[in-house]
Amino acid sequence: MAARMSPRAARQSPAAPAESKAEQLLGYYRQMLLIRRFEEKAGQLYGMGLIGGFCHLYIGQEAVAVGIQHALQPGDSVITGYRDHGHMLVCNMDPRRVMAELTGRSSGYSKGKGGSMHMFARSVGFYGGHGIVGAQVPLGTGLAFAHRYREDGGICVAYMGDGAVNQGQVYESFNMAALWKLPILYVIENNRYAMGTSQVRAAAGQHLCERGHAYGIPGHQVDGMDVVEVHAKAGELVQQVRGGGGPVILEALTYRYRGHSMSDPAKYRTKEEVQEMRERHDPIDLLRKVISDQGAASEDEFKRLDKEVRDIVNEAARFAQDAPEPDPGELWTDVLVEA
Repeated sequence: MAARMSPRAARQSPAAPAESKAEQLLGYYRQMLLIRRFEEKAGQLYGMGLIGGFCHLYIGQEAVAVGIQHALQPGDSVITGYRDHGHMLVCNMDPRRVMAELTGRSSGYSKGKGGSMHMFARSVGFYGGHGIVGAQVPLGTGLAFAHRYREDGGICVAYMGDGAVNQGQVYESFNMAALWKLPILYVIENNRYAMGTSQVRAAAGQHLCERGHAYGIPGHQVDGMDVVEVHAKAGELVQQVRGGGGPVILEALTYRYRGHSMSDPAKYRTKEEVQEMRERHDPIDLLRKVISDQGAASEDEFKRLDKEVRDIVNEAARFAQDAPEPDPGELWTDVLVEA
């Protein structure tokens, strides 16, 4: 019998041939487009009453998760807050099962019991989806501790919003991560508004990436609407963390086009502000222009990609609506794990 390869050895085995720059950019474009179309469909299903509870859309922020995820390796772990659908899709979770979970069906990743905010897929290293503001940060710090304890060569990426940065548990996590030099990248998705409160009214000091300086954690800022820039910076920092440099903070300056959740009319922003971001800073449009300028794809190719993505999303919606609801007996399962 052949000896079993350790996780570290597997990670260091010869890699597949590298993608060309054009293939890489088209991959980013397709994934961001998939997130955008998926979220638009989720918004439609919510309006039809097929998605219950809260639903927080990722429209506008696609470049952050896509750029960072492409800097990771198999075996790394990802954890985030409740604006999580985009992260799930970039972690290669099945769009059909993600949509099924949103609609509360038994075919969903959490058997229809987690919904939008509490979805997990340990098989791909995705650990949620958490509804409590900032709760994912100490959990992500624990995941990083597990990577170090097991010596598996993995790291954790813990995403949070600009509102979560003001939570006390975040700083307890920073302290522990710095003290033990844990392999974790803290990503602040600064979309300018913590629910309905502008960051400038809620945060003392406007460079949130500096919040770890008291613990010796370096911080960096990046344009979160530019997927190429996000990926480049994330690649540099992930290498630093994986090499034993300890925790790092990356603040991605991004923007959400919709309200905080589907129940938020977002009247605290002007239409002109949102329109300017859509017209001048949209991450998908910006990347499409880069690809076009490089001659990496024709208009027909863009149309083909859009149709492909729409077909995937429409199939996910059909799958979710046709899937059965959980058996009532499921109410009593997954409540307690015997240690």
